[in-house]
Amino acid sequence: MKFLIDQDVYAATARFLKSLGHDVITAAEIGCSQAADSDLLRIAQEQDRIFITRDRDFGNLVFVKGLGAGVIYLRLLPSTLQLVHKELETVLLSYSENVLKKAFVVVEHTRHRFSRLQQ
Repeated sequence: MKFLIDQDVYAATARFLKSLGHDVITAAEIGCSQAADSDLLRIAQEQDRIFITRDRDFGNLVFVKGLGAGVIYLRLLPSTLQLVHKELETVLLSYSENVLKKAFVVVEHTRHRFSRLQQ
């Protein structure tokens, strides 16, 4: 799967996804560390990537303003990193890339919530 990782996501998460064999780029790697959230969603969509963030504001952009690509929102703290990674892996094994590109998924250390986007 192809992912664009937001600036606020732990580097350990990017490394974890790469270790699973995924195509991962970060906002910093493409010169978008200071980009507006709406621009990041646009870039993810243009590059056919799923956007991964820890920023809850993306729910508003996706559902209220109707912007963007698929988003995986990680609700984690440093103390729950391994548990969230385990649940993230479950999500990636449970849904195809095409399905995730049309969804907003909240990943927590004990569960995940999946919402299909209206497109």
